[in-house]
Amino acid sequence: MPAADKYILTIDLGTSGPKVALISVYGKVADSEFHPTPVILHAGGGAEQDPAGWWNAIISAAQKLLAKKLVPADDIVAVSVTTQWSGTVAVDEAGDPLMNAIIWMDCRGHDAMDHIFNSPIKVGGYPPLKLLKWLKISGGGPSLSGKDSVSHILWLKKDCSDIYKRTYKFLEPKDYINLRLTGKIAATGDSILLHWVTDNRDLSKVVYSEKLLKLAGLEREKLPDLIRAVDILGPLKKEVADTLGLNPDTPVIGGTPDVHSACVGSGAVRDFEGHIYIGTSSWISAHVPFKKTDPFHGIGSFPSPLPGLYMILNEQECAGKCLTWLKDNVLYNKDELLMEGNVPDIFKYLDKTVSRVPPGANRVIFTPWLYGERAPVDDCHIRSSLFNLSLENTREDMARAIFEGVAFNQKWLLKYLEKFMGRRFSFLNFIGGGANSDVWSQILADVLEVPIRQLAGPMHANGRGAAFLASVALGYIRKEEIPDLVEVKAQYQPNQSAVGIYREIFAEFLNLYKVHNKICRRLNKNNAERVCAPLR
Repeated sequence: MPAADKYILTIDLGTSGPKVALISVYGKVADSEFHPTPVILHAGGGAEQDPAGWWNAIISAAQKLLAKKLVPADDIVAVSVTTQWSGTVAVDEAGDPLMNAIIWMDCRGHDAMDHIFNSPIKVGGYPPLKLLKWLKISGGGPSLSGKDSVSHILWLKKDCSDIYKRTYKFLEPKDYINLRLTGKIAATGDSILLHWVTDNRDLSKVVYSEKLLKLAGLEREKLPDLIRAVDILGPLKKEVADTLGLNPDTPVIGGTPDVHSACVGSGAVRDFEGHIYIGTSSWISAHVPFKKTDPFHGIGSFPSPLPGLYMILNEQECAGKCLTWLKDNVLYNKDELLMEGNVPDIFKYLDKTVSRVPPGANRVIFTPWLYGERAPVDDCHIRSSLFNLSLENTREDMARAIFEGVAFNQKWLLKYLEKFMGRRFSFLNFIGGGANSDVWSQILADVLEVPIRQLAGPMHANGRGAAFLASVALGYIRKEEIPDLVEVKAQYQPNQSAVGIYREIFAEFLNLYKVHNKICRRLNKNNAERVCAPLR
Protein backbone atom coordinates (compact mmCIF):
# COMPACT_ATOMS: atom_id res chain seq x y z
CA MET A 1 0.00 0.00 0.00
CA PRO A 2 1.46 3.43 -0.93
CA ALA A 3 2.48 5.81 1.81
CA ALA A 4 -0.21 8.22 0.61
CA ASP A 5 -2.72 5.86 2.18
CA LYS A 6 -1.09 6.12 5.60
CA TYR A 7 -2.44 8.63 8.11
CA ILE A 8 -1.53 10.36 11.34
CA LEU A 9 -4.13 10.99 14.03
CA THR A 10 -3.26 14.54 15.08
CA ILE A 11 -4.42 16.26 18.26
CA ASP A 12 -4.19 20.04 18.15
CA LEU A 13 -5.16 21.41 21.58
CA GLY A 14 -5.62 25.16 21.25
CA THR A 15 -6.92 27.55 23.86
CA SER A 16 -10.44 27.36 22.43
CA GLY A 17 -10.41 23.56 22.41
CA PRO A 18 -8.94 20.49 20.66
CA LYS A 19 -9.12 19.83 16.95
CA VAL A 20 -8.57 16.15 16.17
CA ALA A 21 -7.79 15.32 12.54
CA LEU A 22 -6.76 12.51 10.23
CA ILE A 23 -3.95 13.82 8.04
CA SER A 24 -1.95 11.81 5.53
CA VAL A 25 1.79 11.51 5.87
CA TYR A 26 1.94 13.99 2.97
CA GLY A 27 -0.25 16.57 4.68
CA LYS A 28 -3.67 15.92 3.09
CA VAL A 29 -6.52 16.39 5.58
CA ALA A 30 -9.17 13.66 5.45
CA ASP A 31 -11.41 15.25 8.07
CA SER A 32 -11.40 16.75 11.55
CA GLU A 33 -13.60 17.33 14.60
CA PHE A 34 -13.48 20.14 17.14
CA HIS A 35 -14.79 20.39 20.70
CA PRO A 36 -14.65 23.67 22.66
CA THR A 37 -13.10 24.04 26.11
CA PRO A 38 -13.65 27.13 28.28
CA VAL A 39 -11.03 29.40 29.79
CA ILE A 40 -11.39 30.26 33.49
CA LEU A 41 -10.23 33.81 34.29
CA HIS A 42 -9.31 34.99 37.79
CA ALA A 43 -8.68 38.43 39.18
CA GLY A 44 -5.05 39.42 39.21
CA GLY A 45 -4.31 37.97 35.77
CA GLY A 46 -5.19 34.31 36.36
CA ALA A 47 -6.08 32.12 33.37
CA GLU A 48 -6.77 28.40 33.73
CA GLN A 49 -8.35 25.41 32.02
CA ASP A 50 -9.52 22.03 33.30
CA PRO A 51 -7.13 19.22 32.19
CA ALA A 52 -9.93 16.66 32.52
CA GLY A 53 -11.99 18.90 30.24
CA TRP A 54 -9.15 18.83 27.69
CA TRP A 55 -8.99 15.04 27.76
CA ASN A 56 -12.74 14.50 27.58
CA ALA A 57 -13.00 16.91 24.64
CA ILE A 58 -10.12 15.12 22.85
CA ILE A 59 -11.69 11.69 23.34
CA SER A 60 -15.12 12.94 22.23
CA ALA A 61 -13.72 14.61 19.11
CA ALA A 62 -11.54 11.60 18.25
CA GLN A 63 -14.41 9.13 18.68
CA LYS A 64 -16.68 11.20 16.47
CA LEU A 65 -13.97 11.47 13.80
CA LEU A 66 -12.96 7.81 13.86
CA ALA A 67 -16.59 6.64 13.85
CA LYS A 68 -16.81 7.95 10.27
CA LYS A 69 -14.52 5.05 9.22
CA LEU A 70 -12.70 7.26 6.72
CA VAL A 71 -9.43 5.41 7.26
CA PRO A 72 -8.88 1.77 8.33
CA ALA A 73 -7.27 1.50 11.78
CA ASP A 74 -4.29 -0.32 10.24
CA ASP A 75 -3.57 2.75 8.08
CA ILE A 76 -3.27 5.06 11.10
CA VAL A 77 0.45 4.78 11.71
CA ALA A 78 0.97 7.26 14.57
CA VAL A 79 -0.57 9.75 16.97
CA SER A 80 1.03 13.20 17.08
CA VAL A 81 0.14 15.90 19.60
CA THR A 82 0.56 19.65 19.42
CA THR A 83 -0.87 22.02 22.02
CA GLN A 84 -0.90 25.52 23.37
CA TRP A 85 2.48 26.35 24.90
CA SER A 86 3.72 27.89 28.15
CA GLY A 87 1.19 26.10 30.32
CA THR A 88 1.61 24.19 33.57
CA VAL A 89 -0.17 21.05 34.74
CA ALA A 90 0.77 19.96 38.25
CA VAL A 91 0.32 16.17 38.55
CA ASP A 92 0.80 13.69 41.39
CA GLU A 93 2.62 10.35 41.11
CA ALA A 94 -0.48 8.75 39.61
CA GLY A 95 -0.45 11.39 36.85
CA ASP A 96 -3.63 13.05 38.14
CA PRO A 97 -3.87 16.88 38.07
CA LEU A 98 -3.84 18.57 41.46
CA MET A 99 -5.50 21.75 40.16
CA ASN A 100 -6.58 23.40 36.94
CA ALA A 101 -3.91 23.88 34.31
CA ILE A 102 -2.31 27.32 34.37
CA ILE A 103 -2.23 28.47 30.73
CA TRP A 104 -0.11 30.86 28.69
CA MET A 105 -2.31 33.90 29.40
CA ASP A 106 -1.71 33.73 33.16
CA CYS A 107 0.54 36.44 34.64
CA ARG A 108 0.10 35.80 38.38
CA GLY A 109 3.73 34.68 38.52
CA HIS A 110 5.00 38.20 37.87
CA ASP A 111 5.66 39.01 41.53
CA ALA A 112 7.02 35.53 42.27
CA MET A 113 9.93 36.27 39.93
CA ASP A 114 11.20 39.10 42.13
CA HIS A 115 13.98 36.98 43.61
CA ILE A 116 15.35 36.46 40.12
CA PHE A 117 14.93 39.99 38.85
CA ASN A 118 15.81 41.80 42.07
CA SER A 119 18.96 43.84 41.59
CA PRO A 120 20.08 47.45 42.12
CA ILE A 121 21.32 47.44 38.53
CA LYS A 122 19.05 46.36 35.66
CA VAL A 123 19.26 46.35 31.87
CA GLY A 124 15.85 46.25 30.24
CA GLY A 125 14.39 45.05 33.53
CA TYR A 126 16.96 42.26 33.99
CA PRO A 127 19.95 41.94 36.34
CA PRO A 128 22.77 41.93 33.76
CA LEU A 129 24.91 39.13 35.21
CA LYS A 130 21.98 36.74 35.58
CA LEU A 131 20.75 37.62 32.09
CA LEU A 132 24.17 36.85 30.63
CA LYS A 133 24.11 33.40 32.22
CA TRP A 134 20.72 32.67 30.70
CA LEU A 135 21.71 33.97 27.28
CA LYS A 136 24.92 31.94 27.26
CA ILE A 137 23.36 28.63 28.26
CA SER A 138 19.71 28.70 27.17
CA GLY A 139 19.61 31.53 24.65
CA GLY A 140 16.92 33.50 26.46
CA GLY A 141 15.44 34.20 29.85
CA PRO A 142 12.15 34.35 31.75
CA SER A 143 9.51 36.81 30.61
CA LEU A 144 9.13 39.90 32.79
CA SER A 145 5.35 39.55 32.47
CA GLY A 146 5.31 36.32 34.49
CA LYS A 147 3.62 34.34 31.70
CA ASP A 148 6.30 31.66 31.20
CA SER A 149 6.04 28.19 32.71
CA VAL A 150 8.87 28.93 35.16
CA SER A 151 6.78 31.82 36.53
CA HIS A 152 3.73 29.56 36.95
CA ILE A 153 5.76 27.09 39.01
CA LEU A 154 7.36 29.78 41.16
CA TRP A 155 3.94 31.33 41.82
CA LEU A 156 2.70 27.94 43.02
CA LYS A 157 5.82 27.54 45.15
CA LYS A 158 5.27 30.95 46.72
CA ASP A 159 1.48 31.22 47.00
CA CYS A 160 0.18 27.66 46.74
CA SER A 161 2.83 25.76 48.66
CA ASP A 162 0.60 22.78 49.46
CA ILE A 163 0.01 22.08 45.77
CA TYR A 164 3.69 22.65 45.02
CA LYS A 165 4.79 20.14 47.67
CA ARG A 166 2.30 17.52 46.46
CA THR A 167 3.36 17.88 42.81
CA TYR A 168 5.31 14.96 41.39
CA LYS A 169 5.92 16.58 37.98
CA PHE A 170 5.10 19.90 36.35
CA LEU A 171 4.07 19.23 32.76
CA GLU A 172 3.43 21.35 29.69
CA PRO A 173 -0.06 20.75 28.16
CA LYS A 174 1.43 18.67 25.32
CA ASP A 175 3.32 16.48 27.71
CA TYR A 176 0.24 16.00 29.90
CA ILE A 177 -1.79 14.82 26.90
CA ASN A 178 1.05 12.46 25.94
CA LEU A 179 0.94 11.10 29.50
CA ARG A 180 -2.78 10.41 29.13
CA LEU A 181 -2.15 8.65 25.80
CA THR A 182 0.83 6.51 26.80
CA GLY A 183 1.13 6.48 30.59
CA LYS A 184 4.69 7.82 30.20
CA ILE A 185 6.07 11.12 31.47
CA ALA A 186 8.51 13.03 29.28
CA ALA A 187 9.00 16.47 27.79
CA THR A 188 10.68 17.49 24.57
CA GLY A 189 13.46 20.03 24.40
CA ASP A 190 11.14 22.47 22.63
CA SER A 191 8.16 22.08 24.98
CA ILE A 192 10.30 22.60 28.12
CA LEU A 193 12.06 25.70 26.77
CA LEU A 194 9.97 28.30 28.64
CA HIS A 195 11.06 26.83 31.96
CA TRP A 196 14.40 28.44 31.03
CA VAL A 197 16.51 25.74 32.66
CA THR A 198 17.85 23.84 29.63
CA ASP A 199 21.16 24.04 27.81
CA ASN A 200 20.33 24.45 24.10
CA ARG A 201 23.83 25.07 22.77
CA ASP A 202 24.07 21.61 21.20
CA LEU A 203 21.05 20.92 18.96
CA SER A 204 21.69 17.19 19.11
CA LYS A 205 21.50 17.10 22.90
CA VAL A 206 19.25 19.45 24.89
CA VAL A 207 19.80 18.86 28.64
CA TYR A 208 18.91 20.46 31.95
CA SER A 209 21.46 22.94 33.28
CA GLU A 210 22.26 22.72 36.98
CA LYS A 211 23.31 26.39 36.92
CA LEU A 212 19.98 27.54 35.49
CA LEU A 213 17.95 25.28 37.76
CA LYS A 214 19.65 26.91 40.74
CA LEU A 215 19.26 30.39 39.25
CA ALA A 216 15.54 29.88 38.59
CA GLY A 217 14.87 28.11 41.88
CA LEU A 218 13.37 24.99 40.26
CA GLU A 219 13.85 21.41 41.44
CA ARG A 220 15.07 18.96 38.78
CA GLU A 221 13.12 16.07 40.29
CA LYS A 222 9.84 17.91 39.68
CA LEU A 223 10.55 18.22 35.96
CA PRO A 224 10.15 15.45 33.34
CA ASP A 225 12.99 13.69 31.54
CA LEU A 226 13.73 14.95 28.02
CA ILE A 227 13.35 13.33 24.60
CA ARG A 228 13.34 14.73 21.03
CA ALA A 229 10.17 15.82 19.25
CA VAL A 230 10.77 13.13 16.61
CA ASP A 231 11.40 10.34 19.13
CA ILE A 232 8.77 7.68 19.80
CA LEU A 233 7.47 8.18 23.33
CA GLY A 234 5.67 4.84 23.37
CA PRO A 235 2.57 3.01 22.16
CA LEU A 236 -0.97 3.95 23.12
CA LYS A 237 -2.22 2.62 26.44
CA LYS A 238 -4.49 -0.37 25.81
CA GLU A 239 -7.52 1.31 27.34
CA VAL A 240 -7.01 4.39 25.15
CA ALA A 241 -6.52 2.26 22.03
CA ASP A 242 -9.68 0.29 22.86
CA THR A 243 -11.67 3.49 23.49
CA LEU A 244 -10.63 4.90 20.11
CA GLY A 245 -10.66 1.65 18.15
CA LEU A 246 -6.95 1.91 17.25
CA ASN A 247 -4.22 -0.69 17.28
CA PRO A 248 -2.59 -0.80 20.74
CA ASP A 249 0.87 -0.71 19.17
CA THR A 250 0.17 2.67 17.47
CA PRO A 251 3.19 4.86 18.31
CA VAL A 252 2.90 8.29 19.93
CA ILE A 253 5.74 10.61 18.98
CA GLY A 254 7.27 13.21 21.29
CA GLY A 255 5.40 16.00 19.51
CA THR A 256 5.76 19.76 19.81
CA PRO A 257 3.96 22.95 20.97
CA ASP A 258 1.72 24.99 18.66
CA VAL A 259 4.20 27.68 17.60
CA HIS A 260 6.60 24.96 16.48
CA SER A 261 4.03 22.77 14.71
CA ALA A 262 2.63 25.84 12.93
CA CYS A 263 6.12 26.69 11.70
CA VAL A 264 6.45 23.20 10.23
CA GLY A 265 2.86 23.07 8.93
CA SER A 266 3.20 26.47 7.24
CA GLY A 267 5.82 24.97 4.94
CA ALA A 268 8.28 27.75 5.88
CA VAL A 269 11.13 25.48 6.93
CA ARG A 270 13.86 26.89 4.70
CA ASP A 271 16.16 29.49 6.28
CA PHE A 272 14.66 33.01 6.41
CA GLU A 273 11.24 31.90 5.12
CA GLY A 274 8.55 33.03 7.54
CA HIS A 275 4.92 32.60 8.42
CA ILE A 276 2.36 34.65 10.29
CA TYR A 277 -0.24 32.96 12.45
CA ILE A 278 -3.46 34.53 13.68
CA GLY A 279 -5.60 32.43 15.99
CA THR A 280 -6.46 33.31 19.58
CA SER A 281 -2.96 34.78 19.77
CA SER A 282 -0.57 35.63 16.96
CA TRP A 283 3.08 35.38 16.01
CA ILE A 284 5.55 35.69 13.17
CA SER A 285 8.10 32.91 12.98
CA ALA A 286 10.84 31.65 10.70
CA HIS A 287 13.70 29.19 10.52
CA VAL A 288 17.18 30.71 10.72
CA PRO A 289 20.69 29.20 10.46
CA PHE A 290 22.00 30.67 13.73
CA LYS A 291 21.42 30.92 17.45
CA LYS A 292 20.76 34.45 18.68
CA THR A 293 18.64 36.30 21.26
CA ASP A 294 17.04 39.73 21.56
CA PRO A 295 15.80 39.64 25.17
CA PHE A 296 14.50 43.21 25.04
CA HIS A 297 11.86 42.46 22.40
CA GLY A 298 10.95 38.88 23.26
CA ILE A 299 12.74 37.32 20.25
CA GLY A 300 15.11 34.39 20.19
CA SER A 301 16.15 31.51 17.95
CA PHE A 302 15.77 28.13 19.59
CA PRO A 303 15.75 24.48 18.54
CA SER A 304 13.12 23.58 15.97
CA PRO A 305 11.30 20.27 16.42
CA LEU A 306 12.88 19.31 13.10
CA PRO A 307 16.37 17.98 13.86
CA GLY A 308 19.30 20.32 13.29
CA LEU A 309 17.30 23.53 12.72
CA TYR A 310 16.75 26.77 14.63
CA MET A 311 13.56 28.83 14.54
CA ILE A 312 12.57 32.30 15.73
CA LEU A 313 10.08 32.34 18.58
CA ASN A 314 7.84 35.23 19.62
CA GLU A 315 4.17 35.73 20.43
CA GLN A 316 1.55 38.49 20.41
CA GLU A 317 -0.90 37.96 23.26
CA CYS A 318 -4.33 38.66 21.70
CA ALA A 319 -5.17 38.61 17.99
CA GLY A 320 -8.23 36.64 16.90
CA LYS A 321 -9.24 36.86 20.56
CA CYS A 322 -9.89 40.55 19.92
CA LEU A 323 -12.66 39.64 17.45
CA THR A 324 -14.09 37.11 19.90
CA TRP A 325 -14.11 39.84 22.55
CA LEU A 326 -15.92 42.17 20.13
CA LYS A 327 -18.53 39.50 19.39
CA ASP A 328 -19.11 38.34 22.96
CA ASN A 329 -18.88 41.63 24.84
CA VAL A 330 -19.96 44.35 22.41
CA LEU A 331 -22.01 43.09 19.49
CA TYR A 332 -23.78 40.11 21.04
CA ASN A 333 -23.32 40.25 24.78
CA LYS A 334 -25.98 38.09 26.45
CA ASP A 335 -27.81 40.81 28.32
CA GLU A 336 -31.01 42.82 27.93
CA LEU A 337 -29.70 44.47 24.79
CA LEU A 338 -29.51 41.18 22.91
CA MET A 339 -32.90 40.87 21.27
CA GLU A 340 -32.03 38.58 18.38
CA GLY A 341 -32.63 34.92 18.89
CA ASN A 342 -30.13 33.81 16.26
CA VAL A 343 -26.66 35.32 16.13
CA PRO A 344 -25.25 35.29 12.57
CA ASP A 345 -21.85 33.91 11.55
CA ILE A 346 -20.15 36.96 12.95
CA PHE A 347 -16.76 36.34 11.37
CA LYS A 348 -18.16 36.09 7.84
CA TYR A 349 -20.17 39.23 8.56
CA LEU A 350 -17.10 41.07 9.79
CA ASP A 351 -15.09 40.10 6.72
CA LYS A 352 -17.85 41.49 4.52
CA THR A 353 -18.54 44.68 6.44
CA VAL A 354 -14.90 45.54 7.10
CA SER A 355 -14.26 45.49 3.35
CA ARG A 356 -16.62 48.49 3.03
CA VAL A 357 -14.49 50.66 5.32
CA PRO A 358 -11.46 52.42 3.77
CA PRO A 359 -7.91 51.70 4.99
CA GLY A 360 -7.30 53.52 8.25
CA ALA A 361 -10.79 52.78 9.66
CA ASN A 362 -11.72 56.47 9.39
CA ARG A 363 -8.91 57.24 11.83
CA VAL A 364 -10.15 54.93 14.62
CA ILE A 365 -7.21 53.09 16.20
CA PHE A 366 -7.46 49.87 18.22
CA THR A 367 -4.65 48.71 20.49
CA PRO A 368 -4.92 44.89 20.89
CA TRP A 369 -3.56 44.55 24.43
CA LEU A 370 -6.63 43.02 26.05
CA TYR A 371 -4.58 40.85 28.40
CA GLY A 372 -1.19 42.52 28.46
CA GLU A 373 1.48 41.86 25.84
CA ARG A 374 4.50 39.60 25.28
CA ALA A 375 6.22 40.96 22.17
CA PRO A 376 7.75 43.26 21.13
CA VAL A 377 7.17 44.62 24.66
CA ASP A 378 6.83 42.47 27.75
CA ASP A 379 4.12 44.30 29.67
CA CYS A 380 1.50 42.67 31.90
CA HIS A 381 -0.13 46.03 32.81
CA ILE A 382 -0.93 47.41 29.35
CA ARG A 383 -4.57 47.27 28.20
CA SER A 384 -6.54 47.94 25.03
CA SER A 385 -8.36 50.97 23.74
CA LEU A 386 -10.48 52.13 20.82
CA PHE A 387 -9.04 55.58 20.22
CA ASN A 388 -10.31 58.62 18.37
CA LEU A 389 -13.99 57.64 18.29
CA SER A 390 -16.57 60.27 17.39
CA LEU A 391 -20.31 60.41 16.82
CA GLU A 392 -19.64 59.85 13.14
CA ASN A 393 -17.94 56.48 13.63
CA THR A 394 -19.81 53.21 13.19
CA ARG A 395 -19.28 49.69 14.48
CA GLU A 396 -17.92 48.90 11.03
CA ASP A 397 -15.12 51.40 11.68
CA MET A 398 -14.48 49.77 15.06
CA ALA A 399 -14.39 46.29 13.51
CA ARG A 400 -11.89 47.35 10.84
CA ALA A 401 -9.80 49.10 13.50
CA ILE A 402 -9.50 45.77 15.35
CA PHE A 403 -8.27 44.01 12.20
CA GLU A 404 -5.78 46.81 11.64
CA GLY A 405 -4.71 47.03 15.31
CA VAL A 406 -3.62 43.39 15.31
CA ALA A 407 -1.67 44.08 12.11
CA PHE A 408 -0.03 47.19 13.62
CA ASN A 409 1.23 45.17 16.57
CA GLN A 410 2.66 42.65 14.10
CA LYS A 411 4.36 45.48 12.19
CA TRP A 412 5.90 46.64 15.46
CA LEU A 413 7.24 43.13 16.02
CA LEU A 414 8.29 42.69 12.38
CA LYS A 415 10.69 45.60 12.68
CA TYR A 416 12.71 43.77 15.33
CA LEU A 417 12.38 40.37 13.67
CA GLU A 418 13.90 41.63 10.43
CA LYS A 419 16.64 43.40 12.34
CA PHE A 420 17.24 40.12 14.17
CA MET A 421 17.56 38.23 10.87
CA GLY A 422 19.57 40.94 9.12
CA ARG A 423 17.23 40.95 6.13
CA ARG A 424 13.62 41.52 5.07
CA PHE A 425 11.11 38.76 4.51
CA SER A 426 10.41 38.10 0.85
CA PHE A 427 6.93 36.77 1.82
CA LEU A 428 4.98 35.46 4.79
CA ASN A 429 2.79 32.35 4.67
CA PHE A 430 -0.50 33.16 6.44
CA ILE A 431 -2.10 30.45 8.62
CA GLY A 432 -4.58 30.10 11.49
CA GLY A 433 -8.26 31.04 11.60
CA GLY A 434 -7.43 34.63 10.66
CA ALA A 435 -6.13 33.40 7.31
CA ASN A 436 -9.69 32.53 6.28
CA SER A 437 -10.21 36.28 5.93
CA ASP A 438 -9.36 37.76 2.53
CA VAL A 439 -9.70 41.25 4.03
CA TRP A 440 -7.24 40.51 6.82
CA SER A 441 -4.81 39.04 4.29
CA GLN A 442 -4.81 42.29 2.32
CA ILE A 443 -4.60 44.45 5.47
CA LEU A 444 -1.53 42.49 6.59
CA ALA A 445 0.12 42.89 3.18
CA ASP A 446 -0.55 46.66 3.27
CA VAL A 447 0.47 47.24 6.90
CA LEU A 448 3.52 44.95 6.93
CA GLU A 449 4.54 45.89 3.39
CA VAL A 450 5.29 42.23 2.71
CA PRO A 451 3.60 39.86 0.21
CA ILE A 452 1.16 37.59 2.07
CA ARG A 453 0.59 34.01 0.88
CA GLN A 454 -2.77 32.74 2.13
CA LEU A 455 -2.46 28.97 2.54
CA ALA A 456 -5.22 26.51 1.73
CA GLY A 457 -6.66 24.89 4.85
CA PRO A 458 -5.05 27.47 7.15
CA MET A 459 -6.76 26.21 10.31
CA HIS A 460 -5.14 22.82 9.81
CA ALA A 461 -1.58 24.19 9.80
CA ASN A 462 -0.86 23.05 13.36
CA GLY A 463 -2.25 19.60 12.73
CA ARG A 464 -0.45 19.42 9.39
CA GLY A 465 2.80 20.32 11.16
CA ALA A 466 2.18 17.58 13.74
CA ALA A 467 1.57 15.13 10.90
CA PHE A 468 4.73 16.20 9.03
CA LEU A 469 6.73 15.78 12.23
CA ALA A 470 5.43 12.23 12.67
CA SER A 471 6.12 11.53 8.98
CA VAL A 472 9.73 12.65 9.40
CA ALA A 473 10.03 10.59 12.61
CA LEU A 474 8.75 7.46 10.85
CA GLY A 475 10.73 8.01 7.64
CA TYR A 476 7.84 8.71 5.26
CA ILE A 477 9.20 12.13 4.21
CA ARG A 478 12.37 14.22 4.56
CA LYS A 479 12.20 17.67 6.10
CA GLU A 480 13.47 19.17 2.82
CA GLU A 481 10.27 18.01 1.09
CA ILE A 482 7.89 19.91 3.38
CA PRO A 483 7.71 23.28 1.47
CA ASP A 484 6.42 21.49 -1.62
CA LEU A 485 3.67 19.73 0.34
CA VAL A 486 1.68 22.88 1.27
CA GLU A 487 -0.79 24.60 -1.07
CA VAL A 488 -0.97 28.38 -1.53
CA LYS A 489 -4.58 29.50 -2.05
CA ALA A 490 -3.95 33.18 -2.93
CA GLN A 491 -1.22 35.84 -2.81
CA TYR A 492 -1.70 39.45 -1.69
CA GLN A 493 0.66 42.23 -2.69
CA PRO A 494 0.98 45.51 -0.75
CA ASN A 495 -1.33 48.22 -2.11
CA GLN A 496 0.78 51.36 -2.27
CA SER A 497 -2.20 53.70 -1.82
CA ALA A 498 -2.93 52.03 1.53
CA VAL A 499 0.72 51.74 2.59
CA GLY A 500 1.09 55.51 3.08
CA ILE A 501 -2.08 55.73 5.20
CA TYR A 502 -0.95 52.86 7.40
CA ARG A 503 2.53 54.30 7.92
CA GLU A 504 0.95 57.47 9.31
CA ILE A 505 -1.46 55.65 11.64
CA PHE A 506 1.20 53.18 12.78
CA ALA A 507 3.30 56.07 14.06
CA GLU A 508 0.33 57.13 16.21
CA PHE A 509 -0.16 53.51 17.33
CA LEU A 510 3.37 53.59 18.79
CA ASN A 511 2.65 56.94 20.42
CA LEU A 512 -0.44 55.46 22.06
CA TYR A 513 1.67 52.79 23.72
CA LYS A 514 4.13 55.37 25.04
CA VAL A 515 1.30 57.28 26.72
CA HIS A 516 -0.98 54.39 27.68
CA ASN A 517 1.66 52.20 29.28
CA LYS A 518 2.20 54.79 32.01
CA ILE A 519 -1.54 55.21 32.57
CA CYS A 520 -2.20 51.45 32.59
CA ARG A 521 0.66 50.80 34.98
CA ARG A 522 -0.91 53.23 37.45
CA LEU A 523 -4.43 51.84 36.96
CA ASN A 524 -3.49 48.16 37.17
CA LYS A 525 -0.59 48.04 39.59
CA ASN A 526 -2.75 47.05 42.56
CA ASN A 527 -4.84 44.47 40.74
CA ALA A 528 -2.99 41.58 42.32
CA GLU A 529 -5.59 39.31 43.91
CA ARG A 530 -4.32 35.74 43.81
CA VAL A 531 -6.45 32.66 43.33
CA CYS A 532 -5.26 29.12 44.03
CA ALA A 533 -8.04 26.56 43.77
CA PRO A 534 -7.23 22.83 44.00
CA LEU A 535 -9.44 20.36 42.11
CA ARG A 536 -12.06 18.73 44.27
